[in-house]
Amino acid sequence: MTLFDEREHAFEAKFAHDAEMKFRAEARRNRKLGFWAAGLLGKEGDEAAAYAREVIKAEFEEAGQDDVFRKLRRDIGHLLSDAEIHEKMAAFNAEAKAELVEEN
Repeated sequence: MTLFDEREHAFEAKFAHDAEMKFRAEARRNRKLGFWAAGLLGKEGDEAAAYAREVIKAEFEEAGQDDVFRKLRRDIGHLLSDAEIHEKMAAFNAEAKAELVEEN
């Protein structure tokens, strides 16, 4: 294997790792968002867990995080502004990334 091939392989491995970490961070963020929003809606226990799964599933409706935001806006938009929802999404995203870094 040439130096170029080794370098190419390293870049591909880094890209795959970064993509996996991004996916895991977003899934963790969405779970946190789901439980947070469930609490705002007065859901507890199994009902809160089921709602968190709905938020996680919303991520797969289309590419990007807009689908999760739209779900939250539909469900808790009467309680919070769009900016507050976006702030919470950003905070949970940072928290999820930090947790993943600690785990690895």
